[in-house]
Amino acid sequence: MLEDISIKDFALIDSLSLDLDSGFTVLSGETGAGKSILIGALSFLLGGKGGVDQIRPGCTEAKVSGTLFIDNKKKEALTWLDEHSITPEDNRVLLRRLVRDNGKSGSWIQDTPVTRTELAEFTSFFVDIHGQHEHQSLMKVSEHIKYLDSYANLTDEVAEFSTIYKSLVEKRATLEKFNSSDAKRAEKIELLSFAISEIEEAKLKSGEDVELEAEESRLSQYEKLYENLELMTSGFSQSNDSILQGMKKIRTVAEHSSEIDKNLEQLSTRINNAFYELTDINDELKTYKQSLIFDPERLEEIQERQALIFKLKKKYCSSVNSSIDEIIQYGQNAKKELEELSSWNENAQELINSIKLLEKEVFSRALKISEKRKSSANKMALQIEEVLANLGMAGSKFAVSITQKENSDLMQKCGPRGMDNVEFLICANKGGELKPLAKIASGGEISRVMLAMKTILAESDSVDTLIFDEIDTGIGGEVSVSVGNHIKKLSQKKQIFCITHLASIAVYADNQIRIEKNSDNTTTKTSARIITGQERVEEIARMLSGDAADSASCEHARKLLEKYSNCLPS
Repeated sequence: MLEDISIKDFALIDSLSLDLDSGFTVLSGETGAGKSILIGALSFLLGGKGGVDQIRPGCTEAKVSGTLFIDNKKKEALTWLDEHSITPEDNRVLLRRLVRDNGKSGSWIQDTPVTRTELAEFTSFFVDIHGQHEHQSLMKVSEHIKYLDSYANLTDEVAEFSTIYKSLVEKRATLEKFNSSDAKRAEKIELLSFAISEIEEAKLKSGEDVELEAEESRLSQYEKLYENLELMTSGFSQSNDSILQGMKKIRTVAEHSSEIDKNLEQLSTRINNAFYELTDINDELKTYKQSLIFDPERLEEIQERQALIFKLKKKYCSSVNSSIDEIIQYGQNAKKELEELSSWNENAQELINSIKLLEKEVFSRALKISEKRKSSANKMALQIEEVLANLGMAGSKFAVSITQKENSDLMQKCGPRGMDNVEFLICANKGGELKPLAKIASGGEISRVMLAMKTILAESDSVDTLIFDEIDTGIGGEVSVSVGNHIKKLSQKKQIFCITHLASIAVYADNQIRIEKNSDNTTTKTSARIITGQERVEEIARMLSGDAADSASCEHARKLLEKYSNCLPS
């Protein structure tokens, strides 16, 4: 559940903080006040796309943060956090997201940086946004099978199937890899044997290429290096005006001066220390210069070794700039593969038998899952049609299309979720033809289909926060009352946010947030605040008649709130 949100310099919002409650919350306001900006900020926080166009004019960055409460039943979410080494605090995590005017952005869960994709993946356990934003799971055909499985209580069974299917895929890949003709296998064995022999003969050592490069640089530039050392040693001590000669004079003068003025003792000590340090440096430079020997034979040997390593990197590494360790690893992998190929005839039948057993199990499980889906599909469709009829879509037809995956090959006939392709079909007009939901439904229809879906899945769906952007598109009158009633019932199990222009929906809400836009001569700002009591009565009156001060509208609003809302105005 979302407990709060804070927004800074996002679009027209300069600074905004809201505490968010459970139940049904309505977002209302004049047309153009910025209701969708608040939903946009929520989408941004949950991992939606971000860009510099979302930054408030004149500002350098936009920031959104919010707190998610995590119920202990959210095993998937808790596992995800554990895998990313993120620890909740009092069952809560802080989400943060920002985008800067240079195009750079950042995302955090608690204090841990995450990618936008990771943030979206994590928040998808908690929140679904429906409307003109990215969390439109009904528009993704690949998600339809998950809704059907959830309705049919197949989620755990499908997860078990996926594990077995993965094992089958891995074993078949191994079989395909090695089950080539004898000639091809012999050729592969020869190539691997040659690679192993070539790498072993080279007797490579980890880090050797780096050491050789350093030694080659020293030997190939011997003359320049010796010349530099000569200049340094002579500068230290081999002339009348050398550094050490000068330091001796300064040292003597400093000692005499400190005897005159005790305040100079510390400086005299530092000068003395500097003299000894420079003397030590000079001695080390002389020793290094004396040890420097030009060995053309060693240089040639190094360059030949580097050429060999370069050749091996070209053959066995992803790049000539790769570490020598990659060659060593290639040799180790080649040995393992060679062992498998060499003993292939002994192990082949065992693998084939294992695959046959898995194929039977996969097919058997997939068939059972498919039968359960088919038995649930019609019931699901009828329930959705019943809900849609109360949501202003009477006469609409809804269907769940289940077709088997094509191809006679067993592995390809099944996928990670079984043998079925699932797609939702709809006909919003009486007597029309059923067509793919993802292609023909309008924004308002999608929202109402999702509302119907969430109503019948309320028990099994793990997502506990729903945000509806355009739930009231194309509806009014009694239908809007039914929509409000449905959302109210659904909010007993879910946290729901809904943008609406209709008072007949808003009066069902447990909480109401009013969005306002204010302008002066220089700036325009969008603000939001929770309204209660008389303020809420006046807002409902405005939604009814356009006049918040009209006494008849206010009285009507008061009666509606008393009838439908748990939050009676005082």
